[in-house]
Amino acid sequence: MDFFTTDTRNALEAKEYAQWIAFAPMVFQASRILRNNGILKHVEKSRRTGITIEELVKEVNLPLYNVRVLLEAGLGIGLVYIQDEKYFLTKTGYFILNDELTRVNLDFTNDVCYQGMWDLDKSLEQSKPEGLKVFGKWGTIYEGLSTFPEPAKKSWFDFDHYYSDNAFDEVLSHVLDQKPKKILDIGGNTGKWSIACANYCKDVHMTIMDLPGQTNMARKNIESKGLSDRIGFYEANILDEKTVFPKGFDGVWMSQFLDCFSDEEIISILKRCANAIDENGYIYILETFWDKQRFGASAFCLQMTSLYFTAMANGNSQMYDSKVFLKLVKQSGLEVVEQVDNIGVSHSLLKCKKIK
Repeated sequence: MDFFTTDTRNALEAKEYAQWIAFAPMVFQASRILRNNGILKHVEKSRRTGITIEELVKEVNLPLYNVRVLLEAGLGIGLVYIQDEKYFLTKTGYFILNDELTRVNLDFTNDVCYQGMWDLDKSLEQSKPEGLKVFGKWGTIYEGLSTFPEPAKKSWFDFDHYYSDNAFDEVLSHVLDQKPKKILDIGGNTGKWSIACANYCKDVHMTIMDLPGQTNMARKNIESKGLSDRIGFYEANILDEKTVFPKGFDGVWMSQFLDCFSDEEIISILKRCANAIDENGYIYILETFWDKQRFGASAFCLQMTSLYFTAMANGNSQMYDSKVFLKLVKQSGLEVVEQVDNIGVSHSLLKCKKIK
């Protein structure tokens, strides 16, 4: 990875970029509103001829002032450009309007993170998600997800599923082609991975281990698929170090799960995972490591998501640098026997076994 190894901007470019940081909240909210109120959509519709501000006012049924101030902000942001008093959509504007990755990230940032980020400094000081109080009085975001208000709940799950679901098809064969009979799906969330496994292999039995709120959501999904006889549940608070994991599994699966915990908590969880598998069993970890990304923008997204964990989720976890994470695996008494990078949008798969 060649990102973040040099300072490439000259002094003028650096000062200009610093202003983007200084006005970042305005840039974000103006972009979101330009997308949501239809202005960008109508500019795109007139991409061949352009559209005047007066024509836009009629199309979106908003006051002239609203349209003018937002369009002028859009010029500076780079979402639109103007020629002969007519507005056109830029490539960046196109992605804000149409790109699914951008939509998922923008909605997650606005609906889940935006208000709570005011308390990022307090979260760092206290090692607690101080921003979470905008939604409720929980110790971590996971305790409240099942009762989260809308649109935050939908945006959280859209964000989570966008990144994980795109990787599932690629990793099913890595996990199931060795014909395991019993797999423990830790942090199973809404049950999507267990359902995918049950559909891929008719002989595997899945057990979802998660908090009661999450297992209740998963149970409904699984019942609707007619898979209740092949997917069971084990309700537990995994953060409690006294929680003993069920035993006798051929494999343990964790997708975008361990990034929800601190270094010390990861070691504790992995040690208990080792006790859950048979001697020849494997632990499969699907994670997003920012240093294993193909593009700088992807690494950037993961680094910023780490701040969501700090302020909103639990106060002490992150999207990890793989070098840091692999040290935690080793400290847990496990070794990585296979690592597959560049899965889906941004994932890596670690296949681990006990060190003998």
